[in-house]
Amino acid sequence: MKCFHFTNGDKRGTTTTTIDEGGGGGGDSVVSRASRLSWARSLSVASSSTSDPTRRSEFDSDWSLSPERIGFPKPLSQRWIGGLVAENDLKVFTFKELKLATKGFNRGLLIGEGGFGCVYRGVVDVSDSNGFDSKIHVAVKQLNRQGLQGHKEWINEVNFLGVVNHPNLVKLVGYCADDDERGMQRLLVYELMCNKSLEDHLVGRVVSVTLPWMTRLKIAQDAAQGLAYLHEEMDFQLIFRDFKSSNILLDEGFGAKLSDFGLARQGPPEGLGHVSTSVVGTVGYAAPEYVQTGKLTAKSDVWSFGVVLYELITGRRAVDRNRPRGEQKLLEWVKPYVSDSKKFHVIVDPRLEGQYYCMKSVQRVAALANKCLMKQPKSRPRMSEVVSLLGRIIDEEAENAPPPVADETEEIIKAEVNGESEPELKKQGSYYRQKVLDLRDKMNLNKSLSKLDWRNWTPGLVRTW
Repeated sequence: MKCFHFTNGDKRGTTTTTIDEGGGGGGDSVVSRASRLSWARSLSVASSSTSDPTRRSEFDSDWSLSPERIGFPKPLSQRWIGGLVAENDLKVFTFKELKLATKGFNRGLLIGEGGFGCVYRGVVDVSDSNGFDSKIHVAVKQLNRQGLQGHKEWINEVNFLGVVNHPNLVKLVGYCADDDERGMQRLLVYELMCNKSLEDHLVGRVVSVTLPWMTRLKIAQDAAQGLAYLHEEMDFQLIFRDFKSSNILLDEGFGAKLSDFGLARQGPPEGLGHVSTSVVGTVGYAAPEYVQTGKLTAKSDVWSFGVVLYELITGRRAVDRNRPRGEQKLLEWVKPYVSDSKKFHVIVDPRLEGQYYCMKSVQRVAALANKCLMKQPKSRPRMSEVVSLLGRIIDEEAENAPPPVADETEEIIKAEVNGESEPELKKQGSYYRQKVLDLRDKMNLNKSLSKLDWRNWTPGLVRTW
């Protein structure tokens, strides 16, 4: 997947980007910059997995989330030193500590790589609230020494993740900003999300696990709660601006957390409907009105969320150039099937076959995705409404779900041992019948083997030609 710096039809000479400011400074500012580079040179590779690098703009002038921009109270703004918030809960690591934690940035511990740098697995020492030291597993992101954009993203993440705390946002443990003979060393230390990203599971990079439908619903709900927090629950509104499946990380229990806030942007001040800004994002996820006009609102994230919902349903990427021409763009491919209940099953992820899921539940998620993808931004729901709707779908799916397989198996075994007829299942369907038949075949085989009198068995002649 590629992340482009979009153009708004401006001339080659000079580009003017209006930035609506809010919070501490107030007022508006206009930033003008020369734009002599071609489309191809306006791309830069961003952080992602090794096999799928993304591309982002190097020219987003409104990058940094300073306290004045995001509306921090004045005392915190006064502690703004050298582009970083001086006082927060983050641990400041030395480069030596992180080099030791990653065994010298061993390639064997590499878990991701992109244009901004590499991400390594490591173990660091941290102090808990009682002052006791403990070792925790972390992901260490080492940024390249070249490139202004990587530095801006680094500052952006430290400023934002250093002052917020939410169960559906990835936790930043600390950072490093050391100077050595080779230049500035910029590193970020995150909590380790051991189940990688949602994209890794959907596109088959994690082949051993197929996400069940209920797990997909809960991942969608977690991600929606993270966006709702950014849009509606903080003292200032933050627009994620690059919401996609590769930025949804999964913990050991498949709980979802949003990551990579390098492109995050403060929402419009009160009384204004949008922020005018340079257009960045990932092809296939960016809202059309934002791409065309540069007008950014929280509803731009809602559009991106609708795209991810269809990824969860289909198990496909938003844009996949390796597929046949008519199937490369996900939203265009699903369009003729969504409105036809007889053909709807065509778009459902084939890896869900053999697992229990209610087709009505999948159709309701598709209907919610369509609401998020409404052409008019004002017609799209708020993320808090999306969270509520997903909660209802999950509750209904849980009510209709089969009992645990272990309980069902125990009931069938008990009936077979007692010579009784097949127990009547509370829920009927092909899923249950197949389970019963498979188990009965195994038990009949065991019974037939147990009836053989091995003591009276003698070997016979066997023809070998």
